[in-house]
Amino acid sequence: MSMFRNPFDPNTQLHSSSCTCVTCTGKAASDDTPQTEEGLVDRVVESALVRGLFGHHDEARRQFLRYVGGGTLAAALGSVLPLAAVKAAVKDGGKLEKTKLKVGFVPITCATPIIMAHPMGFYAKYGLDVDVIKTAGWAVARDKSINKEYDASHMLTPMPLAISMGAGSTATPFFMPAVENINGQAITLHIKHKDKRDPKQWKGFKFAVPFEYSMHNFLLRYYVAEHGLDPDKDIQIRVVPPPEMVANLRADNVDGYLAPDPFNQRAVYEKVGFIHLLTKEIWDGHPCCAFAASEEFAKTYPNTFGALFKSIVDATHYSSKQEHRAEIAKAISPKNYLNQPETVVAQVLTGRYADGLGNIKDVPDRIDFNPFPWHSMAVWILTQMKRWGYVKGDVNYKQIAEQVYLASECGKVMKELGYTPPATTYQNYTVMGKVFDPSKAEAYAKSFKIGRA
Repeated sequence: MSMFRNPFDPNTQLHSSSCTCVTCTGKAASDDTPQTEEGLVDRVVESALVRGLFGHHDEARRQFLRYVGGGTLAAALGSVLPLAAVKAAVKDGGKLEKTKLKVGFVPITCATPIIMAHPMGFYAKYGLDVDVIKTAGWAVARDKSINKEYDASHMLTPMPLAISMGAGSTATPFFMPAVENINGQAITLHIKHKDKRDPKQWKGFKFAVPFEYSMHNFLLRYYVAEHGLDPDKDIQIRVVPPPEMVANLRADNVDGYLAPDPFNQRAVYEKVGFIHLLTKEIWDGHPCCAFAASEEFAKTYPNTFGALFKSIVDATHYSSKQEHRAEIAKAISPKNYLNQPETVVAQVLTGRYADGLGNIKDVPDRIDFNPFPWHSMAVWILTQMKRWGYVKGDVNYKQIAEQVYLASECGKVMKELGYTPPATTYQNYTVMGKVFDPSKAEAYAKSFKIGRA
């Protein structure tokens, strides 16, 4: 007869078929009360601890139990071990430490998975009651996250790197478990600049980006520099919260912006701007926004963090399907989410849109959704932070990338949910015709004619 069988099976025998001690039967010899599953778990935990004390010395274990009795044993164990906590942990099997959460989002289409997971039930599916909180801009999202007013937040992909390094804020270890969207941005110009499609004509232009530590800033800098303009000398770049961008364009406070949608499309809708180009034309498949949380939150509430992680990955994959885009546009357009005309949001998500120059474009991957946080994406971002002087001195690109971007963990969650993750966490990219090899990051950062590295 087997001596080791499933401990949660009521017929389990932990060492021999003839022994009647509490360790073997789950009850004292005189106790005829039927065993409940909960009671059995208690006894299995006690039994496991006793076996840990006595090893395979069965006779010594039985003599000790007969001498002290099961109750005394439990009391003795409880005096030196957190027995109640051990039992509770076994019974919980991953019970959520916290179910009511506050998750911040800036009202842009890049946040689609974080937003739609609320009305479409992805948080509830994993046992969470999430209050998604509309946030004016990225500085507010960062500060509320660092101050623990938010449990987690929609962030720009460079932000967890910057926060962890102390660039622009107090250094606070942050994790980025998942990318929210890829592509999904555009350069929009004021309608008066229809005849200035060559960036060499942009000297003296004022541009807006949503945050310094953003792909928007780094992609705009990259783009104009490739056309011979120094972004710190030849143009002005100012930070404007996304919801204020169209108003600033209309008021002629800026000549254009590299921004998240729906504000590129909204400028077309309002007839104050046109789409110069989609950022996928700069780097097809570039990351933009992400889901992020502090290392402290992840380690204090590991099961809750895991459930939130799963809900985001699941919602992101749902969002990636073109057949779901119209439904999602309807769900996230209302006032409490994006507060945008549904037709504007649908043009962004479906990729069939008016460009403000009299054309109707059909670009299905204008925005796409893929949760995998490639370490190589983080390394590229760090090279641009180094290039433009946002970080100085030596940068351990690989170490920082792997500390902040949880690529392996995301791969495990993807696999658990039935999706296929990439086989590696690094890959090369081509940005405006130039190949980026993450294994040669420092050389890449220093290879540009215009830059500060």
